[in-house]
Amino acid sequence: MESINIISKFSAISLTLLISIFFILVGIYYSKKFTGLNNYLVANRSIGTFSLTTSLVASALGAWVLFGPASAATWGGIGAVIGYSLGAAFPLFVLIDLGQKLREKYPEGKTLTEIIKLKLGNSLFKLTLCLSIFYMTIFLIAEVTAVSTLIKYLSGTELSISAFIIITTSLIYTLYGGLRVSIFTDNIQFLILFFLLLISFSFLFYFNISSFSISFIKENKPDLLSAKNFTNFTAGLTFFIAVAATNLFHQGNWQRVYAAKSSLVLKKSLIISFIIIIPIVFLLGYTGLIAVSKNSNIFPDLAFFTLLLENQTILLSVLTFFLGISLTISSIDTLINAISSVIVVDGNKVIKYKGDYLKLSKIILILLSIITFTVASKGLSILYLFLLADLFCCAAVASIFFSFYKKSNDERNIFISILAGLIGGLLFFPSPDFTKSIIIGVIFPIEYVPVFISQSLLFLSFLIATFLPVVFWKIKF
Repeated sequence: MESINIISKFSAISLTLLISIFFILVGIYYSKKFTGLNNYLVANRSIGTFSLTTSLVASALGAWVLFGPASAATWGGIGAVIGYSLGAAFPLFVLIDLGQKLREKYPEGKTLTEIIKLKLGNSLFKLTLCLSIFYMTIFLIAEVTAVSTLIKYLSGTELSISAFIIITTSLIYTLYGGLRVSIFTDNIQFLILFFLLLISFSFLFYFNISSFSISFIKENKPDLLSAKNFTNFTAGLTFFIAVAATNLFHQGNWQRVYAAKSSLVLKKSLIISFIIIIPIVFLLGYTGLIAVSKNSNIFPDLAFFTLLLENQTILLSVLTFFLGISLTISSIDTLINAISSVIVVDGNKVIKYKGDYLKLSKIILILLSIITFTVASKGLSILYLFLLADLFCCAAVASIFFSFYKKSNDERNIFISILAGLIGGLLFFPSPDFTKSIIIGVIFPIEYVPVFISQSLLFLSFLIATFLPVVFWKIKF
């Protein structure tokens, strides 16, 4: 990946520090008004419609949204764009019913894992706890990698410098203020996000009106829009399943379910957020179709920025900088607080610790942040990182969430079904270059496997991980 160096390294580091310090000061100042563990975990169950809506949107649309949908579109076509946009919003649709149901049945709940322990038992609780923390850690790594990649692309700044600043500043104010301050800063970040996306899309449409059309894509990359292209279908279904499944395990969403002032507030906020998220993710994915139609050799993760900064305008570069950092901080503070809340509420059921579990959560988060910094500094594929975490959640999503609608559940049966889905999915999960998997290319030579299978490894891995557990539901072990 080459840097375009529109912004100097000094300016990039200075801007990153200024934006980050702004959120530290705002967060710490605001959090002094609200104290106590209940505020830290679920904001005293007092959040209104506007704050909850903006927080749900800002938390859902992290920096990944500037990279993932457009990157997926460059090879997955219109199917990937539709699948990504629906998948990002679908968990909020599910929570309209399920969120209210669990609020009524478990009114003192604070985490999804806590509810799973009450409903499904200790084994599934531990499995889901590990899944949830693993997914959120991967999400954290992907977010920091994403913004560090953007800053490097704009200025040539080393990934490690950007990663260190973003992680450190996010930790400072989030560990101090908890969910209440996370939601408050989400409100500010939502307004910044809305304003900057409006400018970006207006610029893209106004200055690229001839190439921002369906006809332009048809002329240059017709396969990306073709209904006959099997990849479009498989990519769409893959990203829908993957993104939807993982976000249901995002503790940040469940904190906000319980932070709502009432069930009516929760319902309104979820519906509005659902409606807002779909077009934003769709348009960002659509820019990937345009970008690859203009230039087949673009770096997929930077497809949106390649198009937006085609003329290397300094003003747009600075706006893009603000957009990337604001999005990252809004989702990172959500993730930090979500992981912290899981450890505070559920840590005593897994780890025997004589001290304060809030303090323990901060120690664990600092250790996870060191891991995040180390991995993010290497600049791995953002999309691939997400897909790996997605697979783990897909294996558990059907078994866990359908159980909330059943009167009785067999804990052993559900546990085995999840493991079966996970093993099956991993056997087909593709390598980073998407050319082979454990079963196709290692155990069985690729030349003996039908082409449509060898070219659909990602689709098959998610399909197997999601639906193989269903086969095991009726089997008695």
